[in-house]
Amino acid sequence: MRKVFFIFTILILSITGIKAQELQCMVQISSPGMSETDRQILQTLQSSIYEFMNQRNWTEYQYKPEERIEASILITINEKVGSDEYRGTIQVQSRRPIFQTSYSSPIINHNDRDLSFRYVENQTLEYADNTFTSNLTSVLAFYANLIIGFDFDTFSPMGGTPYFEKAQNIVNLAQNAPERGWKSFEGQRNRYWLMENIFNSQYSNIRQALYTYHRLGFDRMTDNMDMARSEVVNAIEMFQRVHRQRPGSYLMSIIMTTKGDELVNLFTEAPAMEKNQVVQILTEIDPANSARYRRITQPRN
Repeated sequence: MRKVFFIFTILILSITGIKAQELQCMVQISSPGMSETDRQILQTLQSSIYEFMNQRNWTEYQYKPEERIEASILITINEKVGSDEYRGTIQVQSRRPIFQTSYSSPIINHNDRDLSFRYVENQTLEYADNTFTSNLTSVLAFYANLIIGFDFDTFSPMGGTPYFEKAQNIVNLAQNAPERGWKSFEGQRNRYWLMENIFNSQYSNIRQALYTYHRLGFDRMTDNMDMARSEVVNAIEMFQRVHRQRPGSYLMSIIMTTKGDELVNLFTEAPAMEKNQVVQILTEIDPANSARYRRITQPRN
């Protein structure tokens, strides 16, 4: 399992300073309606983004090939403006393996609708940590750090903080950028507000719950299913406390989008009392998807 010796590895690497790539990120660019020339240009960009995400060192730690974080990026181009500007969306997903199983649990499943960038074929994707160089590389670096931050949160309480701080720095550097997605006044569901939620102490239970959910819950399923599932219930109750204090948060909506189907699959086999408890909590947190959660208590064919 990835990071079984996580703490030991960190101690060793703090001494050696060895670095390696952290992400195993698939990249796809979909460009319906674009010309053949544009599709060729975007195919080149797809390869460049793949290299940008997978061949860069995002942390100071050594990752073995089998430990790299599995992720995917889908960029959908909806329109071209002028000769070299593209607008569309970017969907980011990541997952992490569960101890002693072949199952991988989804960690992020997020669709960002504020993507715009300029690109000419064979252009180098330049990025520096403390400089806003281009909107495209800033968005990519933002999500690279977000993926790593959430992954670390599932292995140690609040463990992703250093990478969320890097993502926050990218947001800060982008405040004068003309492109959308970085600023507070552009809407309540963008990169600015996602980082606000992550660092807002009123939402800290969401991040704490990610550790309980994965490390104390799912990673122990093969040892004691009932006890592990009860830890997942504890995590859901932590989500509920956040919801009651600050309903409708952007971060919570991303978590529920990511975890909804997994929770249905897990609790379908739970005892009746636990099923009812979980359905009540999930429909309170995520009422728009209450029909999905009610499947937990429905008889299976």
